[in-house]
Amino acid sequence: MRFVLDAGQRAFADSLDAMLTAAGTPSVVRDWSRGEHASGRTLWSRIADAGVFALTVPEEYGGLGAGPVELVVAFVELGRHAVPGPLVETVAAAALLTGLDDPGPAKRLLPVLASGASTATLAPGPYALDADMADVRLTTPPGTNDLYLAPPAGAAEVRRSLDPARRLFPLPPGGELLASGPQVAVAAGHALARGRLATAAQALGVGLALLDRTVRYVGQRSQFGVPVGSFQAVKHRLADAKIALEFARAVLFGAALTTTAADVAAAKVTACEAAYTTARAALQLHGAIGYTAEYDLSLWLTKARALRTAWGGPRECRALVLSGRDRRW
Repeated sequence: MRFVLDAGQRAFADSLDAMLTAAGTPSVVRDWSRGEHASGRTLWSRIADAGVFALTVPEEYGGLGAGPVELVVAFVELGRHAVPGPLVETVAAAALLTGLDDPGPAKRLLPVLASGASTATLAPGPYALDADMADVRLTTPPGTNDLYLAPPAGAAEVRRSLDPARRLFPLPPGGELLASGPQVAVAAGHALARGRLATAAQALGVGLALLDRTVRYVGQRSQFGVPVGSFQAVKHRLADAKIALEFARAVLFGAALTTTAADVAAAKVTACEAAYTTARAALQLHGAIGYTAEYDLSLWLTKARALRTAWGGPRECRALVLSGRDRRW
């Protein structure tokens, strides 16, 4: 099966790519890693102005009412440029709020999330991304069907990720009860699937960026008087990475069309494994400079590894594919 974006989707991707290229995201990522959010918030506003956070929010809440395919298109570009921040968490939070039977929390919070006026995070595990700066912090305590708007996390409680730009925090207990009952479990399942789909798209973008950077590098670096990219062994490594990424692209867009939990889990593990495979090839083909934190390649290398386990690791996603069942976080 062949997946081809229409003209509008291609134009959307191109406009995001141009905007993010002009923004100089590597410096934004390094600021964010140090807990300095000013440049990141400026970039967040630009991404919001492009309509990314409004894509899958219903029109009655200030969104665009677009589909998962458009969301995937956007997050591939966000991953390609290693954009930091609770991007996935914000769209997952929007999916959770939309899925509640009670429209009250959605009416209150979705308009500001869709416009980019507020950021959101939520905890699919013990930690929430960027909970020190997120305006909306959603949590469901283990063993309950309660949804809380949690207090902000303290900056001193940060837990470091393999990706320094992914700053993790335990959410404080308590807060404002937003919803309770079986509706929360159902909505949490929607949020988990949306988070996994966006993470898979992000990972594909990371892998594509790593491949592009490595192809350029091996075309410029010479050994024995010729570019190292002319060596057959190097070509094979890059070809293997390209094949893995293109296979992941098809699985990802297929999942965006069906949106079933099993298909989304398959896309998550396929895209993240492809990105990780590409990261390993990129690191080896760059040589010693690839290990240097000051070299921009590191921003994508660490993100590829961190996304592999975010929103469900390979074992969990493969088990879900085999079982074919939905699962709450």
